[in-house]
Amino acid sequence: MLMAEFALLFRPLKRLASLAALPFALLLLAAAPAEAGEVKVAVAANFTEAAKDIGAAFEKSTGHKAVFSFGATGQLYTQISQEAPFEVFLSADQTTAKKAADDGFAVPDSRFTYATGGIVLFSKYKDLVTGEATLKDGKFTKIAIANPATAPYGAAAVEAMKALGVYEALTPKIVQGNSIAQAYQFVDTGNAELGFVALSQVIGKDEGSRWIVPAGLYTIIAQDAVLLKKGAENEAARAFLAYLKDPEAKAVKDKFGYGAGD
Repeated sequence: MLMAEFALLFRPLKRLASLAALPFALLLLAAAPAEAGEVKVAVAANFTEAAKDIGAAFEKSTGHKAVFSFGATGQLYTQISQEAPFEVFLSADQTTAKKAADDGFAVPDSRFTYATGGIVLFSKYKDLVTGEATLKDGKFTKIAIANPATAPYGAAAVEAMKALGVYEALTPKIVQGNSIAQAYQFVDTGNAELGFVALSQVIGKDEGSRWIVPAGLYTIIAQDAVLLKKGAENEAARAFLAYLKDPEAKAVKDKFGYGAGD
């Protein structure tokens, strides 16, 4: 009997203790990190290595994971238009990202410039590239570029050759890669003695010879990002786009020779 009375006496005290602990539990819940998510990102080939570094930093910072698919901008857009499950699109130009929005595949007003890039005439051979004179002399068999119809870096290469007045003479020697990554591969394996590649692909590498093509010879390569409608409700997709403007992401872009963009 005494035990029963004792329990009844202390029941209100237990209830008060439970109520007192409730705010603390709510604080712990609020402080807990949001559940980590995943975002599928279509990335222009020139941005491959930078994207990998940014993706690692993004996951460390937010817990969200970015899953990348790399390719030529035009090819990626074709996949997007055919309902590929991408949620973010990092284009190698502004035009294709805008087209994604205009054609109803992207969220209106989500587009911004995430980087600006440049092109380099590059050869694995130490003394081959000396400047624009290398193009004018034409003492080589093959020159690699990315397909200008689908890859903005290839279009920039054609524009630069036309500005120098060498395009027609060099046309028979041109070999095209599907993307700037493949154009670089042609040069790196020696299948083409030289080629136009992205600055990001050779920056920090000492081997070979190169000429950074003056910006005045081609239209600046402004690269736009856009949130695709498949990612509109994905918190990780929005977080990734926001992270592209973070100082950590900007530092990566600087390391690979890109302008930071907006």
